[in-house]
Amino acid sequence: MPHMPRLIQAHEMHPLHDAAATRRTEHSAAAQLPAHTLMQRAGLAVARLALALTPHARTIWIACGPGNNGGDGLEAALHLRHWGLNPVVTWLGNPENTPADAHASYLRARDAGVNFAEEPPELDADDLCIDALLGLGAARPPQGLMAEWLDRMATCPSQRLAVDLPTGLSVDTGSTSTPWHADAHPPRHHTLSLLTLKPGLFTMQGRDACGTMWFDDLGIVTAEEPVAWLNAPGIQATRPHASHKGTWGDVAVIGGESDASRGISMRGAALLAARAALSSGAGRVYVSLLGNSDLWLDTIAPALMFRRFDALDFSALTSVCGCGGGETVAEVLPALLAAAPRLVLDADALNVIARDPKLKLSLANRDTQGHATVLTPHPLEAARLLACSAAEVQADRLACARELTQRFRSTVVLKGSGTVIAAPDQLPNINPTGNARLATAGTGDVLAGMIGARMAAGLDAFSAARTAVWQHGHFADLWPDDLPLTAERLATPP
Repeated sequence: MPHMPRLIQAHEMHPLHDAAATRRTEHSAAAQLPAHTLMQRAGLAVARLALALTPHARTIWIACGPGNNGGDGLEAALHLRHWGLNPVVTWLGNPENTPADAHASYLRARDAGVNFAEEPPELDADDLCIDALLGLGAARPPQGLMAEWLDRMATCPSQRLAVDLPTGLSVDTGSTSTPWHADAHPPRHHTLSLLTLKPGLFTMQGRDACGTMWFDDLGIVTAEEPVAWLNAPGIQATRPHASHKGTWGDVAVIGGESDASRGISMRGAALLAARAALSSGAGRVYVSLLGNSDLWLDTIAPALMFRRFDALDFSALTSVCGCGGGETVAEVLPALLAAAPRLVLDADALNVIARDPKLKLSLANRDTQGHATVLTPHPLEAARLLACSAAEVQADRLACARELTQRFRSTVVLKGSGTVIAAPDQLPNINPTGNARLATAGTGDVLAGMIGARMAAGLDAFSAARTAVWQHGHFADLWPDDLPLTAERLATPP
């Protein structure tokens, strides 16, 4: 029975399949179904969503490519026409040279009286344009008339619906060959993914290009293994009444270098991480400031306890190291890597390790000692660890997160749009929460503290990273529009 496509929501966990697995699913289903069935189902799904999104549309422009993605658009036009709407199709194909299924949909649309036009129609805010130009097979940047139509979509005032994926977007990596997507306005844009959900829809430029995500499996259950999962909040632990502060573990934050002789103080980064750990439920939080800081009380969070580094007992702590650590962090890393059973490494700790082969080896060896480690690099820090460029990291975020995981035998949180969480012997997760408000100084320090608190409470490294990343982004998604999001507010959310 036909149904409405499903809205993908941030609290749901979904398998993500790459282009190769999706093609295999499509070929397998097509071999078992009557000819043209999948395209008919796809076109009906597109038409149903189009009607739901813009029930009062005067005109629906459907830009159809020469292949099967265009065939889905032609099939959608047929249904919209039957339902009394005014679909206008611009088609880059021709009846003499087009795939069999797309040709069948062309004949059906033509016979139904669908309006085929040479030029896109004028649209207003209540109308809709549908991008059915290229599907999984897009290998080159759009050119010629296709590029012109994409430019037209980018500037028209109507909503946009992309069929399966926005044209030019890589379903595996989230990179795009259509720069105008970066200027798009996601609340007015929608993407209907067909058969499978793909990783590139949720990371790198995928979220900006796709806008609101919808999904229809077309009645097909894939037998393919996913390459990743869409992250979800996970199960939140219930705290028994009989618990006490020792039940929920101790966190030590090591960083915040200060050097009065050089006019340097980064202790704010360490305090942000410590406050976040405290507000995330850690039983006790210690702060060990590096350099020559004379700070021994945080008047905003007086529950924080300050200790010299040599006074900390790592065996009983979850350590968070590197937030504002500067160069001084190099002095404490050997001891931490050797002795800390649970360790979150962020910022300057990662930069120092990236330059030191001995520290890299010590990091990789922690796993053999049963120690748990979480690395939280942004793309440039990841590039330093991998000895490549940030652009190379961003070109395939999933692959780089996996490489970091394998090289250092650690859980990795590769931050950015669609943060990737990877761990040895685990399928990566791509996080759906968060927004551009997090692009401000100190929010990464807050995340490090949140991960540390969850590890201290007993979660394994991967689960601690997954749940903290989801919650961190969720805070930003719920943040009031009239209240600026700053790291200090995020560290102690209402």
